Amino acid sequence: MPRFAANLTMLYNEHTFLDRFAAAAEDGFQAVEYLFPYAFKSTELDLRLRDNGLQQVLFNAPPGDWEAGERGLACLPGREAEFRSGFACALDYAQVLNCPRIHVMAGLAPAGVERTTLQATYESNLAWAAEQAAAAGRDVLIEPINTRDIPGFFLNRQDEAHRIVQAIGAANLKVQFDLYHCQIVEGDVASKIRQYLPTGRVGHFQIAGVPERHEPSVGELNYPYLFQVIDEVAQQYGWQGWVGCEYRPQRGTCAGATRQGLDWIRSLA
Repeated sequence: MPRFAANLTMLYNEHTFLDRFAAAAEDGFQAVEYLFPYAFKSTELDLRLRDNGLQQVLFNAPPGDWEAGERGLACLPGREAEFRSGFACALDYAQVLNCPRIHVMAGLAPAGVERTTLQATYESNLAWAAEQAAAAGRDVLIEPINTRDIPGFFLNRQDEAHRIVQAIGAANLKVQFDLYHCQIVEGDVASKIRQYLPTGRVGHFQIAGVPERHEPSVGELNYPYLFQVIDEVAQQYGWQGWVGCEYRPQRGTCAGATRQGLDWIRSLA
């Protein structure tokens, strides 16, 4: 069975953020991920990890002005200095939290800017980030995201992401393979796991039910089968990463909502 990490941005919203660490540990999770750590001191987050015996396996670099609708800076011409400053901050957090992976969001494609210009900016920023991260012993991840959830997002397909990673050629630049986004944009998810996991370019998986983004047991994807595919290929090629549970509990934020929706993971034991 794959190793699952609780996404504390989406799960356990019935608790305040800092209390979600204990809730995840009580339900048997050994690792966590979330979108952003920056509202809290890194030392405070590290204490929550240590107190609950948890590993931090992923978080995102600063995305720009999230509240204003920005979803990353990496492809945006003229924002390079802000991107670099934000990524340096992410590396500082990763050091304290002993987090091996930082996700860099591509950003929204601005109207009127040629895609070739955005692509050049994106690849330049990623190459710089990968070099900085390598010196700190961290991986940089990029994630294709569907344009239904984030209209205008620059990176949408697995083949695009893998071409970029290959073109840059940094060993620590990898793809964050979200099965939910892949199913919405492309489908044929099992074949893509078999295609890309052996390449060594997949750094992390994420899951959610399609189309509502609820528990993996809800929706059109056969996750028990897909977990078997991940296990099969991972064992064959020595992949030892994590699968992030990035879904919204069907019962929302009512008391016990996340725990009551974990039957899908208990059934795998």
